[in-house]
Amino acid sequence: MASRQPFTDSDTADEAVRATCDDASTCKRFATSKGYWTDPYIQYFVRQTGERKAPEINRGYYARVHGMNQLLDAFLRKCECNCQVVNLGAGLDTTFWRLKGINMMPKKYFEVDFPMIVARKIHNIKTKPPLSKPLIETHSTDSLLFDGHCLDSDRYCIIGADLRDLPDLEDKLKKFQMNAELPTVFLSECVLVYMTPEQSSKLVNWVSDTFHTAMFINYEQVNMADRFGQVMVENLLRRQCTLAGVQVCQSLETQKERFLSNGWENAEALDMMTIYSILPQVDIARMEHLEFLDEKELLQQLLQHYSICWASKDKLRLGLSQVAF
Repeated sequence: MASRQPFTDSDTADEAVRATCDDASTCKRFATSKGYWTDPYIQYFVRQTGERKAPEINRGYYARVHGMNQLLDAFLRKCECNCQVVNLGAGLDTTFWRLKGINMMPKKYFEVDFPMIVARKIHNIKTKPPLSKPLIETHSTDSLLFDGHCLDSDRYCIIGADLRDLPDLEDKLKKFQMNAELPTVFLSECVLVYMTPEQSSKLVNWVSDTFHTAMFINYEQVNMADRFGQVMVENLLRRQCTLAGVQVCQSLETQKERFLSNGWENAEALDMMTIYSILPQVDIARMEHLEFLDEKELLQQLLQHYSICWASKDKLRLGLSQVAF
């Protein structure tokens, strides 16, 4: 009988990172139930819990979702949807279904996450017709490829992989018809920060080496050297969740430098307080009326400690450097 492998600190850290998927999904589910934005699909992945989320958390997620969507949609328009999307650490994200609903689907939409999370997502898709029907509608044959840790159709693919193992990641993406000649946008939300700076640099360098026309849109922490940032790190450490890449989150400049030093032509970054102030203000006003916010200073501090950094390289001259807020 094979002996069991000892449970290591890295296993514990990975388990803590996987738990952040549930945290984010639960927060998004609660915010949509309050009317912050519309997502008819998240209910099929996440049960509504009785736990309330603070208004500043809901507003933070509103800015996160709308900020990421605004840049992604701008990329899709530049490419006229003749492109690919690769969502790294996608968790229970519903962006594929949103794009299908607004008729803005790329040639193919890929998601990558830990195999355990992928297995959960595939189970939900298989057992919930509102999730599986859009996949079947975009697939040319009667059967989809399902197994425990991957799902593949003509327009949508989920892959179980570890982003720190680049040869395995590349092999799996190629197996499911990733085309390096197509313009491709990579999305990540609080993913790179759980990798060491060396690991995340290798990942963004691999993307820039592999794709001649690409964007990378990254949402994560910033300004982490101050006291508020240190408290954020300490709170996560108490949950055995280590921000292995926190040194890249020191400033907007360090965020941009990760890309500029790894083969990207352009990089921009804004903190979420700035993005919040330049999102469409009519909808901001609607959203702010949903719940009274007592702790405006806390919201401001939270938003100042998250950012979106986006980088591009544009051999096809599509005007990707113009994609911005």
